[in-house]
Amino acid sequence: MKIALAVAAVAAAIAAVVVFLPRGGEPGTATTSPTTSANTLPGVYVVKIDNAAAARPQTGLGSADVVYVEPVEGGLTRFAAVYSSPPEVVGPVRSARETDLDLLAQYGQPVLAYSGSAPELAPMLGRSGLVRATPEDVADAYSRDNARVAPHNLYVRPQRLPGPAAGPAKTPQTGPAPPGGRPVTSRDVTYLGDRFDLAWNGGWAISLDGSPLKSTESGQVKATTVVLQQVSTRSGQYVEDASGQPSPVVVTVGSGSGVVLRDGLAFDVTWSRPTATEPTRYTAADGTEVPLAPGRTWVFLVVP
Repeated sequence: MKIALAVAAVAAAIAAVVVFLPRGGEPGTATTSPTTSANTLPGVYVVKIDNAAAARPQTGLGSADVVYVEPVEGGLTRFAAVYSSPPEVVGPVRSARETDLDLLAQYGQPVLAYSGSAPELAPMLGRSGLVRATPEDVADAYSRDNARVAPHNLYVRPQRLPGPAAGPAKTPQTGPAPPGGRPVTSRDVTYLGDRFDLAWNGGWAISLDGSPLKSTESGQVKATTVVLQQVSTRSGQYVEDASGQPSPVVVTVGSGSGVVLRDGLAFDVTWSRPTATEPTRYTAADGTEVPLAPGRTWVFLVVP
């Protein structure tokens, strides 16, 4: 089923899945140790990854625990990739958005690797509790690939970033699929500037604009669970691009409809996230919670 997105349907990160962390324990080597307590889980790293044609294939995209597909100005998309144990290199790295503030609050105090933002957004990022890790903050963590054209050539080495300050208090439920799913082997999600195709073959293989979406370290990107989450947007406060187009903001706290794809099955769900610091829960029409399958998850933020 095709889900179309208007231009104004932008900006990012629905409030979905708070990290299905950690798949294997501590994050990658960092300059400081993640803080944990009885009420928090290990912290995570988030990298804003470019998805312009000149940025493909990306690096590190196939290694993320969770990837949010964020609609941005001009009908294009950008990725917010969440890592409990980041790979050696990730990129190309691009700018943060106002949507990221609410989206990433569910991860506690994650390290956010990004390159630039609207000047007016900087104070909001500073107050957000995110551990900012830009090239200006941690210069030796970043480098450029001269074989690519700027700005699509900036890469980060997460192991050189500061460690996450604190993780989330709780995460979404994972577990076996409940009864009631309908068999499905393919699905597509269409934005104004990008079309994603999903094909089930023991996992959801992801294609983009008619070609396999590849990550240099892993080949075609695959996910165990895909969430198609319908969200609303509000007008952004700040201009983001050179042409003066405003960057819309996805509303990631509240509730709405969606579809969870896992195990070759589709589950129609209602998503709910009461506050920015809580993970999103998915429930079927009878109130049964639909858990996510353990493994990598992609969340597509779509506007009806």
